[in-house]
Amino acid sequence: MTRKLFDLELNQLQDDVLMMGSMVVQALRDAVDVLKRQDVEGGQRLIDGDAVINNKRYNIEMRVLTLIATQQPMAGDLRLLAAILEIVTELERIGDYAKGIGKITMLLGREPLMKPLVDIPKMCDKVLDMLRRALDAFVEQDLEVARTLPSEDDEVDDLYNKVQRDLLDILLEKPALMERANYILWAAHNLERAADRVTNICERIIFTVTGELVEMDAS
Repeated sequence: MTRKLFDLELNQLQDDVLMMGSMVVQALRDAVDVLKRQDVEGGQRLIDGDAVINNKRYNIEMRVLTLIATQQPMAGDLRLLAAILEIVTELERIGDYAKGIGKITMLLGREPLMKPLVDIPKMCDKVLDMLRRALDAFVEQDLEVARTLPSEDDEVDDLYNKVQRDLLDILLEKPALMERANYILWAAHNLERAADRVTNICERIIFTVTGELVEMDAS
C-alpha cells in the first residue's frame, strides 16, 4: 500500500469514527426522548438498534488491526490507530448506556412518572454537546479542547446530584415508589457515566498528538 492509499484509509477511518459518533449521539438523544414519553416500543427499538452500533465498532476495529498488521505504521500513525481503537470502544459503551435507558423505559412502563423529567434531559444535552466537541477535537487534533473539555463534566455531576436529592425528597413522603426511583436514578447514572467516557476520549486525543498518556480528572 502506497503512502497516499494509507493516508486515504486513515481519513476514511476517521470519517467512520465520526459516523459512529453520530449514531451514538442519536441513540442517546432518542433514549432520553423515549424515557420522557414513556414510549415502551421506542425502548425496544433502542435495544434492537444497539447491534448496528456494535457492528460499526467491529468493522472499524478489523480495519485498524489489518492496517497495523500489514503496513507496520510509524509512531505517529500507530498512535492514531491505537486511539481509534480506544475511541470506538468508548463510543460503543456510550451506546450501551442508551440501550440501558431503553431497558429502563420498558421496566417503568406507562405508569405515571414520579415527577416530570427536567434535569435528566439537561444532563443529556450537556453530554451530547461534550461528545460532539470531543469528536471534532479528535479529527482536528485540538489539544486545547481535549485538555479543557473534561472539566465541564462537573455540570453533569451537579445535575446528577440534583436528581438524587429530588428523588430522595419524594421517597421521604412516598417510600413505596422506591423501585421507580431506582430506575430513574439508573437512567441518570448512565448519562453521568457517558460524560466520563467523553473524558476518556479526550485522553486519547492527547495521546495521539503528544504521545503522553495522561489521566484527566473529570470530578
